[in-house]
Amino acid sequence: MTPRKRLLLITPPYHAGVVESAGRWPNVGLAYVGGQVRAAGFEVSIYDAMTKEVGLPEIAARIREFRPDFVGCASYTASFPAAMDVLRTAKEVDPRIVTLMGGIHANFMYDEILRDHPDVDFVVRGEGELTTPQLLRALAEPGAPGAARVRGIAYRAGEGAGLKIAATPPQPFVPDLDRLAPAWDLLDWEDYTFYVLPGSRLGIVSSSRGCLNACNFCSQQRFWHRTYRQRSAESFVAELEHLRDLHGVTVVMLADEYPTLDAERWHRILDLLIEREVGVYLLLETVVGDIIRDRHLLEKYRRAGVVHVYLGVEATTDDRLASFNKNVRVRDSREALRLLNQAGIVTECSFVLGMPDDTAETVEQTLELAYHYDADMPHFLLIAPWPYADLYPQLEPHIITRDYSKYNFVEPVVKPRAMAPEELKGAVLRCYREYYSRKAADFPRLADSFKRDYLCRSVEVMMKNSFLARHMQAAGAGMPAWVREMLEGFKAPVAPR
Repeated sequence: MTPRKRLLLITPPYHAGVVESAGRWPNVGLAYVGGQVRAAGFEVSIYDAMTKEVGLPEIAARIREFRPDFVGCASYTASFPAAMDVLRTAKEVDPRIVTLMGGIHANFMYDEILRDHPDVDFVVRGEGELTTPQLLRALAEPGAPGAARVRGIAYRAGEGAGLKIAATPPQPFVPDLDRLAPAWDLLDWEDYTFYVLPGSRLGIVSSSRGCLNACNFCSQQRFWHRTYRQRSAESFVAELEHLRDLHGVTVVMLADEYPTLDAERWHRILDLLIEREVGVYLLLETVVGDIIRDRHLLEKYRRAGVVHVYLGVEATTDDRLASFNKNVRVRDSREALRLLNQAGIVTECSFVLGMPDDTAETVEQTLELAYHYDADMPHFLLIAPWPYADLYPQLEPHIITRDYSKYNFVEPVVKPRAMAPEELKGAVLRCYREYYSRKAADFPRLADSFKRDYLCRSVEVMMKNSFLARHMQAAGAGMPAWVREMLEGFKAPVAPR
């Protein structure tokens, strides 16, 4: 009997001290692709090198141990160099391994990748659930149509002076998201936790895909072609119960760009979470308008387990919002944050800085206006000029580095006309220091014990694990005195549900 062909999916070991500073998160995309590839008859393994905090020697050892026929990586722009290191390592271990690259960066930059990086054999464009098993069958099964017949891929055709990059027609989006079955059992669940709730087990689940907005700095609306699909409320809630019962998941982050678009479906989800007593904490991102729409239902959000909401605020002036093509106004953003705070839900938002026309004065103005938004956890992020975003032509003349690993929202990549890069970085760090030194002083006095402990723990995690900790250490400073004072009376953390 011919042994089954093997696919090893690897999360590249990239760290920037941003998202991963709050916890260790599963790679939901690899779980989805792994499930579909396994259903097609292949043997699949997932190795999360990022979460395991291992390097290339450990990755090489895992490749030797599993002996895959195929190695796949997915990356966003900042993690792309680390993903390339992984695929290069795979080829060094065994040149016969066929390497696959997926993810949002590869979707748009496949021509550059295939021309400049010979260690990538195929790029999987768009969603990978349908394309990846079709490609593997085309490569593995005798008599199967060639890879050129597979939709949604790019590859090298010819060599030397005759080299061409071939891209097949796009693969249609998955029509029915409810039918996908992620390979949750392939994840090492003991690796995943939310630091803010010690003892928790953290999952990441998708209830919808797509976005209908047109923000010009964002890649999502282009990746999804401004389409939107959603799972049924029943399917989504059943998956939360499955993760809770089989894998001990107590906290779930929604991977959706826009989970609340369909009010009827979203309200049905909330009702099911309450009726079935699912008992899982939910962290999610949504839009300002939907929070205002649901202003009379926010108590239901909290009862359903929604404890943390991120809003894409992005700017503190209507002019800047208009320049980003954001369909929102400042007053609405402030109102949405006020409503969430009033409902006892942790509020998070971000402000984009480092545009070409920014100055020390405009950064200071952003900080002053951020106080009026009154978010619990704002982030002051530097613009990352995705080379495939609509805003890119405007930013390109001001880009100071092509090192994609720095496109992570904390390293200056775009230089304002009136600010040096180090001056810009210092101004951003000052925004964090001054905002949190004022805001966090109130956290220990909050009447809501859950939110009080959650926010106190969040500040501690931020100061220990994030890029802020690295910058403080580089400056020869330890944890700020105001943080130590805040934590002195901090009670034991809330136990996970």
